[in-house]
Amino acid sequence: MKVMATALARHILVSSKDEAEKLKQRLAKGEDFAKLAKKHSSCKSGRRGGDLGEVRPGQMVKAIDQVIFKKPVLTVHGPIKTQFGFHLVQVVFRD
Repeated sequence: MKVMATALARHILVSSKDEAEKLKQRLAKGEDFAKLAKKHSSCKSGRRGGDLGEVRPGQMVKAIDQVIFKKPVLTVHGPIKTQFGFHLVQVVFRD
């Protein structure tokens, strides 16, 4: 029996690619992901520091799902454009 993969991820959602790029640069310089998410993210997860909790394949929009389950862990990925805006995504853990 195949066990469904799970991952813990967090993200920051903003309305412009430019804003996402600027936040990504700040993260690269060592700024705290959770603090930036609380201040800038338009997603309600921002109140939790961008924490999306435990996610399984297919729960997120396809572009985000691809990042969460196929890209390296503990790297900030993005900006990723979806119908909601531009995301910076970090996978904290994946099994």
